[in-house]
Amino acid sequence: MLGSEIPVFMTNRNTITEQYPKIYLYRRIVQAKLFIDANYADNIDLDNISDEAYFSKFHFIRLFKNIYGKTPHQYLIAVRIDRAMQLLKSDKPVSDTCYAVGFESLSSFSGLFKRIVGITPSIYLMQQQKIKAQIKSSPLTFVPGCFAEKNGWLKNRNFRETKS
Repeated sequence: MLGSEIPVFMTNRNTITEQYPKIYLYRRIVQAKLFIDANYADNIDLDNISDEAYFSKFHFIRLFKNIYGKTPHQYLIAVRIDRAMQLLKSDKPVSDTCYAVGFESLSSFSGLFKRIVGITPSIYLMQQQKIKAQIKSSPLTFVPGCFAEKNGWLKNRNFRETKS
């Protein structure tokens, strides 16, 4: 090594970002996000996710939060709860949903679900079943009037708007 050459690890951070442009770092963070999206139901942790992006845990958390506005763990929980809501809408039982989205404890799943959604998973499931029954019994009440009128679904009906 010549006297004018300084190893990269000894230079300041600007040299590192010049060596690895921001788009490259961003792609690695997106790769980790996609890893979470694909493997949310598995037993993944911060080590697995940061390894996917080839970052140290602490640097990865900082970059991920700057880009997505939440930590990788918060994002993983959000993905699991969103997927749980989809499964509950399709009438999957609460206990099956809990394990299908990667939780190991029904009580921790229910607590997190209630904290994020505002109601327990079983109440959410009952609400979704009730909505499905209402849609089945009177589907036109769930279609906007202008859309139903445009498609001719209201022509033969005695339809009056109530006066305020």
